[in-house]
Amino acid sequence: MGALVNWGAIYHLTPLLMTASKALRTSYEKFDREKTYSIEEAVKLMISCSTVKFDPTAEIHFTLGIDPKQADQQMRSTLSLPNGTGKSVRVAVFCEDDQVKAAKAAGATEAGGAELIDRVVSKGWTDFDVAVAQPAMMKLLGKAAKVLGPKGLMPNPKAGTVTPDIEKAVKELCAGRIEFRNDKFGLIHSIFGKLSFGDTKLAENLTRFINTVKEAKPSGAKGTFIKNITINSTMGPGIKVSI
Repeated sequence: MGALVNWGAIYHLTPLLMTASKALRTSYEKFDREKTYSIEEAVKLMISCSTVKFDPTAEIHFTLGIDPKQADQQMRSTLSLPNGTGKSVRVAVFCEDDQVKAAKAAGATEAGGAELIDRVVSKGWTDFDVAVAQPAMMKLLGKAAKVLGPKGLMPNPKAGTVTPDIEKAVKELCAGRIEFRNDKFGLIHSIFGKLSFGDTKLAENLTRFINTVKEAKPSGAKGTFIKNITINSTMGPGIKVSI
């Protein structure tokens, strides 16, 4: 017997889906979907095409000319957006006891040593967006890898989240430092602000993001590195950006 279908739920959702689809079609009529636009033009189009009643997030998507299966073609780096992301970040810090007070003062949501690691292991605690750890704590964090790893929360030196300078890392993360990496298809999906920032600040963030990806080109990548860049707001149409 096949899976049961909740036709009642589908019936009630249909008007919403139709409304969203109509709004999206109207947005696509405002520009040429096959054309690429400058950063400034693309950002202005993204803002003008937004129809939602909340403050949407600005999203960016890269198609890269890499083979994700090759170790020397993996993309993983961080950047600090000049105007932040507009999202609050919950930072957990795994540190020695004498650093707990400083970590919380820098903006950490939670900080601690062995007892905090035990909380992750025994209770599956992952109520945070990013984790930072002192190098000396990594040997203890190993037992929490099965909980943190699948959620992408394990501190990593390449992401700048394993560092002796806990205060600096926490402040940068709270101010808008983000990590990006390619997926198994060679794509990067991330964010670069909120539409309420306005076109100037969003253009500054977008420029920084694109330049950072260019500079982080893996040593093994050959040929055209960035094949395509698209931006959109939450529930908004995709707009191609000139590389």
